Amino acid sequence: MKKEQELLKTLNDLVKATQAGELAWDILCQTTEYNDISQKPTKTVDGETWVVDECFVSYHCVQNNQEFLMITYENIHTCGEKQKTNNLIFLPPLGNRFFSLDTLAPYAVEAEQMLVYDVHLLWNAIMEQYRSNTGLVRLEVSRRAS
Repeated sequence: MKKEQELLKTLNDLVKATQAGELAWDILCQTTEYNDISQKPTKTVDGETWVVDECFVSYHCVQNNQEFLMITYENIHTCGEKQKTNNLIFLPPLGNRFFSLDTLAPYAVEAEQMLVYDVHLLWNAIMEQYRSNTGLVRLEVSRRAS
């Protein structure tokens, strides 16, 4: 089975277990979203200027005595109301929670649309647990330099 197919199955299992309150999550997030807009990089394409943001999220839990670690990266271009994103997914070795594309590159998984969608479903399930204040989610969000 391809790594992407295995991850799809794992994500489905993790979403169900998270919704059932069976998993404790350790989530680290680093983003440029809250940085001052004047300090963010821009890119001009066809006369339109796009503001560039990026966001790393590290997902870690233990399910059935197995540790799971996944890191996602989202590159977000915004121009007024328009937004474009590029997504990357990594399955690095345990303990490798570095938010560096160069370090994570060897552990990339092809981010097909369905896989990105399932990662989003997992994020939503984890955030629902976090909002429910069950104590099952430790969330740490920090600024990333632009």
